[in-house]
Amino acid sequence: MAKIFIPTMLQSLTAGAKQVDVEARNVRQVIEQLEVLYPGIKDRLVEDGQIRPNLAIAIDGDIAIMGMLEKVGENSEVHFVPAIGGGR
Repeated sequence: MAKIFIPTMLQSLTAGAKQVDVEARNVRQVIEQLEVLYPGIKDRLVEDGQIRPNLAIAIDGDIAIMGMLEKVGENSEVHFVPAIGGGR
């Protein structure tokens, strides 16, 4: 099962849980599983069917570039982190 790390800003929706294990093959399935466990969390992660622009997803230490379609391995670690912007 993939390990999903819940950011501090969303732990109020998970009753303080910082980590949860889910079975998923991609980010979309991760989010769907999180929504089953913690109703309302999907609205905080997704906007118009895509990852919110103020979030980034790191899978096994690499930033996901394919958004909801990014693959998640059986033993992956998934982190939702604030996106870093700026610069030119």
